[in-house]
Amino acid sequence: MADQLPAALGSLLRAARERLAARGIADPALDSRLIVEHFSGTTRTEAIAEPGQTVDSFALAAIESALRRRVAGEPVHRILGYREFYGLRLSLSPETLEPRPDTETLVDAILPFAKATAGRLGECRILDLGTGTGAIALALLNAVPAATATGVDISLDALATAARNAAELGLGGRFKALNSNWFDKVSGRYHVIASNPPYIRGRDIGNLQDEVRDFDPHRALNGGVDGLDPYRVIAAEAERFLEIQGKVAVEIGHTQKNEVTGLFTAAGYSLAGAHRDLGDNDRVLVFERGKP
Repeated sequence: MADQLPAALGSLLRAARERLAARGIADPALDSRLIVEHFSGTTRTEAIAEPGQTVDSFALAAIESALRRRVAGEPVHRILGYREFYGLRLSLSPETLEPRPDTETLVDAILPFAKATAGRLGECRILDLGTGTGAIALALLNAVPAATATGVDISLDALATAARNAAELGLGGRFKALNSNWFDKVSGRYHVIASNPPYIRGRDIGNLQDEVRDFDPHRALNGGVDGLDPYRVIAAEAERFLEIQGKVAVEIGHTQKNEVTGLFTAAGYSLAGAHRDLGDNDRVLVFERGKP
């Protein structure tokens, strides 16, 4: 049985941090603060200015439950039910990946083109394949007021989550959720086709970090035997849905640059940009149709 948590906010934060640290959690100070603030409805400023303020019993029970889940290995943002991405708060659900900072590289890579297209044409139509929480599409919509986006996913749970996120961010009028296996039910043409597809080799999923292996949906991770199956589909089929002078942007595993580039080159594309993430790993490739 865990020790009873203290009710004073400052002491509560210390006790939560010490419990997570004792169980080997990688960043106990951050995780304990996120949990305590979220479930008590307090802020960091309050913890500093009013450390003696009392946290009620209902909040203490919720914090206790959350700490137990964190100690058991569940990622802190799964416990909170949301994660920040590109300055937006996005709700999570069981069939969505947590949007991670590496994927912000994809938004950075394609955003100038999306803005330029909207400026030139008065619109920019975006197709986000495997939309999950809607992270990529919604970040682009938030930054490009003239843009519209269709978020495609095979998971109805993910699509419901993406649509809810769009509505909560005031972007619902420019976002459409589409249940489709890749391009099967897609229609029309788009200036941007973006995707953070599953790219882990099937046999490697068991070797992933516990927090990923045990809590992220495997369907959103498994890229087939060699991790490249989704790129084969996108390279083969995107042209039918891509506007002239449009671009395709994909996130990749850090060892996949040459293989993915080869697939798109064979399908008639040229590499328009290669981008590294904050860890200096190859992370995003941008393609356009090869010049005739």
